[in-house]
Amino acid sequence: MDSPQAPPVTLEQYRALAAFRHQLRRFLAFSSREAEAAGYAPQQYQALLAIKGHAGDRPISIGELADQLLVRQHSAAELVNRMQAAGLVRRAATPGDARRVAVLLTDQGEEALRRLAPTHLRELTQNEGFVARLLALLNTMPS
Repeated sequence: MDSPQAPPVTLEQYRALAAFRHQLRRFLAFSSREAEAAGYAPQQYQALLAIKGHAGDRPISIGELADQLLVRQHSAAELVNRMQAAGLVRRAATPGDARRVAVLLTDQGEEALRRLAPTHLRELTQNEGFVARLLALLNTMPS
């Protein structure tokens, strides 16, 4: 059975993809600079966000944190160790599941987020029109 060939990508769509990728990289570079200026490793800030923003019905586990950060579980465990030593997070047993260790923010971790998140939201808001236009253009691409 022949699968239909995807329509060709237009030059305008290539440009939109390139511009979108550039905008993402700019935001990530901004985020790294902001985290480092506040005294945190960029991955620590990403982890704090993932922990605080976890949508599950129970606290995030190290495995779930690894999934969120796109790293291996042992790398996430090492990051949690460093963050725990820095006073940003703590581990807690999960009731009913002895194998699962929850990762929770400490007051210091919460404070780090309160300082860093507003600058990130401002940066995103300043670029939302540009990103929305790029997404709209990319969305015109036939599937």
